[in-house]
Amino acid sequence: MVKKIIQGLETFRESYFEAHQELFEQLAHAQEPKVLFITCSDSRIDPNLITQTDPGELFVIRNAGNMIPPFGAANGGEGATVEYAVHALGVEHIIVCGHTNCGAMKGLLKLEKLEEDMPLVYQWLKHAEATRRLVRENYSNYSGEELLEITIAENVLTQIENLKTYPVIHSRLYQGKLQIYGWIYHLETGEVLAYDPETHTYIPPQSQIKTSDAGTYLNTSAPPVACELPVRQATSQIQAGPIFGKSPTINRSNDSANGNGQPPSQPAEKAASTNGNLPHPYPSWLSPEQADRIYRGSKL
Repeated sequence: MVKKIIQGLETFRESYFEAHQELFEQLAHAQEPKVLFITCSDSRIDPNLITQTDPGELFVIRNAGNMIPPFGAANGGEGATVEYAVHALGVEHIIVCGHTNCGAMKGLLKLEKLEEDMPLVYQWLKHAEATRRLVRENYSNYSGEELLEITIAENVLTQIENLKTYPVIHSRLYQGKLQIYGWIYHLETGEVLAYDPETHTYIPPQSQIKTSDAGTYLNTSAPPVACELPVRQATSQIQAGPIFGKSPTINRSNDSANGNGQPPSQPAEKAASTNGNLPHPYPSWLSPEQADRIYRGSKL
């Protein structure tokens, strides 16, 4: 394998580098990435490959479970890298990207079994205690692959909340100079789903892009000081239904689908009664057609 890597170095230098020599000469003097990409160390994920970006366009943090400990909780490199990316490099977007079949999230669901064999992994995953506790106390009816998918989705949102504890993040969000996004990458299909704060679902990120005479931009109706995530409170509703793929769905709407304190326009009970084809009631923010597609495992 090392021989293959060394041969790859030669191929890179003779082909890709030569073809993009001007780009690398510019990057030798400075970097100006606009996106901080936080994802898992999993060898099956390549941020530049799945986003088709060039060197210099992404500032990347990778670790087990795509985690960012809350401000002050750890002295590791994650916090320093976040601070440097936002303050020194001026990144305007942060993407937290989880992925299906995540080994770190599997370990989180069986945390007590890791302490003896992998004590360092055990200590690291304790930074995801908020995710573990939320899942344990609110999704006790699920197990296996369904519970793993829920944990992956919830963990992405937990890490976004952790990011908001950093003073530099808090300040830039207040100024409207920063946006944060939650993604799930599907190893099986290459598909990426993005968390949508308006519908409280994971949806294709392409649907969040709008084109106008002024150009292409990310569509968001949130106020400038808002982050792409609803605030978790004790009254958050968790409803049965499909998630990304064919598992249960989470609802982070805090009893409101529109943020104004009003209940969702269609209660889950009513939604369930209108779609007798599904064995589980689907959440009020899914149309019957969309719920049917997701539940049966077809692509969105």
